[in-house]
Amino acid sequence: MSAPPPYPIFAGIDVGSITAEAVILDGAGSIQGSVIIRVRPRVEQSAREAMAMALEQTGLGQEQIDLCFSTGYGRDSIAFSRKNISEISCHGRGAHHLAPDIRTVLDVGGQDCKVVRLDADGNLDDFAMNDKCAAGTGRFLEMMARTLAVDISELGPLALRSKRPLSLSSQCTIFCEMEVMQLLYGGEKKADIAAGVHAALVRRIKALATRVGMHEQVCITGGGSKNAGLVAMLERDLDVRFQPLAADPQIVGALGAALFARDAWERRQREARA
Repeated sequence: MSAPPPYPIFAGIDVGSITAEAVILDGAGSIQGSVIIRVRPRVEQSAREAMAMALEQTGLGQEQIDLCFSTGYGRDSIAFSRKNISEISCHGRGAHHLAPDIRTVLDVGGQDCKVVRLDADGNLDDFAMNDKCAAGTGRFLEMMARTLAVDISELGPLALRSKRPLSLSSQCTIFCEMEVMQLLYGGEKKADIAAGVHAALVRRIKALATRVGMHEQVCITGGGSKNAGLVAMLERDLDVRFQPLAADPQIVGALGAALFARDAWERRQREARA
């Protein structure tokens, strides 16, 4: 067994429907290791593989983690996590840690989309989320990319090449997929269809943002942050400029979980000294 590090170590794990992220954090709040992987068949498998890869970056072992919290779609099924925290809280906490002036967080994940409004101290002020239909999520984009026979990483850049974005009328993912197929059979350009697909997602996110009310200082997190087309269209339609974060936007949920773990550990230490 390795000697314990001279400072406390915390971990956060975020297992979603498409990817899993792990973050290793030291007591000062600095990220020592992080990883993003595609989810495995089982939640526990995804969590353990992500955590092992993040720990490998630090040279530490699992036994040297003082406290680990989890979040995401699979947060209830991770045996080595001591507590699970909602994604809304974790994305807000993680974003505020990376950029303390952030007041609005747009989290576009594989399973749902969330708009989170924070107060000046980074506490949750209000939120709205789309979790009843895949049409407002990254899973929607994956399905449309498959229908267009392009890799998901190519979908955003493809949409940005559109000269004549098409409008999709369907609100349901299945019907939208059928509509995309009909457009393809009709000879429409893939770029124009891809632009229409992104516009449909942007409309749903904009409706959430309107419901919550956005502050000017805004960032985007989750897998959607890696989609250049989605980011550009959101900035245009919401009339905002997303603030850059000091870490990969896709690990913000896992970072928030690690920060909550650190908070809990520090609280125990204070109580033990009292």
